[in-house]
Amino acid sequence: MSAKDTLRSNKIHIQTNLCGDYALILGKIYEKKLITDREHVKLKNINNQDVEGHVIALLDKIMVKGEGTCKKFLDLLLTDKDVEETYPDLKDILLKNTSPSPETAQACPPGNNDVPSKSKRPKKEEKYQLKSQPLGLCVIINNENFMDYTKRRGTDKDAQRLAEVFSWLGFKVLMCKDQTRDQMDQALNYFASLNENSQLQEFSVKEWFGTKFIDSQQVPKHGDAFICCILSHGEEGVVCGIDWKPLSIKQITRTFKATEESALRGKPKVFLIQACQGGKVQRGVPDDLEGDASPSSSSPEYADVLVAIATVEDHKAFRDPVDGSWFIQSLCQQLEERCKSHEDIETILRHVKYEVSQKEGSTKSGAVKQMAEVRNNTLLKTLVLSAHLP
Repeated sequence: MSAKDTLRSNKIHIQTNLCGDYALILGKIYEKKLITDREHVKLKNINNQDVEGHVIALLDKIMVKGEGTCKKFLDLLLTDKDVEETYPDLKDILLKNTSPSPETAQACPPGNNDVPSKSKRPKKEEKYQLKSQPLGLCVIINNENFMDYTKRRGTDKDAQRLAEVFSWLGFKVLMCKDQTRDQMDQALNYFASLNENSQLQEFSVKEWFGTKFIDSQQVPKHGDAFICCILSHGEEGVVCGIDWKPLSIKQITRTFKATEESALRGKPKVFLIQACQGGKVQRGVPDDLEGDASPSSSSPEYADVLVAIATVEDHKAFRDPVDGSWFIQSLCQQLEERCKSHEDIETILRHVKYEVSQKEGSTKSGAVKQMAEVRNNTLLKTLVLSAHLP
């Protein structure tokens, strides 16, 4: 099989893996001179596309360059140490269908062309086992009332829908309301460790019970999965506390770093973030919508993490003051519809991205659009959240 045919037949697998860190693979192909300076700039600055769109454009660019470039790209995927560490499943997938070039064969120790043993990293075809009751914690940080007396109207609607859906899926749903930057950081550290020495009351934690949030009395315990939903204002790469101080999204995920002592080691951790990631607007802002931006306008390091954000880099995310945000409301609807047929979270998020991209708000000057994205995805297995559903 030619290198180009190998890339074509494995395109979906390659695309899914490279979405985990687009910047790394773009830098690698530029370093290896597989693309020109001009092509590098164009691929780096594609407008109105999420990470998946950037990766598709990159793969298409490589494939149109012919067999020679495809062969060099395939060798890069199979032999580069940084690539192997960042996309651990990719090499195993490609080796099943690839006869490596002489350069690749020399770079790979004997036995590396064999089908991987069970001791290696799990295949994406395997599923995370969600058997605990409850399935795990769903923590919602819901910032509505800011210290400058502004309000994120409609955010309670988002929190309620998230609570309804994730409790239906079998999660224990907890909420921290109106947190400063430091309070958010402390609360997330608490939920990462669940140190019993910490007082739950410190974080004003509410628990979803029936149809409303009530004061939480029991010390929470982790299950087989963890969901974190953050509803706030934001800027590029950060979310804001009610004091407008920024907390890095990367720092949030690093708080849940897998360690030997961590109760979440090897378990899926999903972060769902409704916040602007900049001040740019696609086609104008309608009067009846609000943006989750602050007043002035990555590389995945750990396994078993997925980060989905309401909007692409540099752009606003929109929220209806009455009905809630486009992203969260679409997410909850898709979870309700598709978990019944046991679809996995990545498939569901693709439908969310499409649905959000189709939404449009009208203004005198035009219309506003939004594109959600999966920013980081280092899940090593397939995550199906409907374990408790018939």
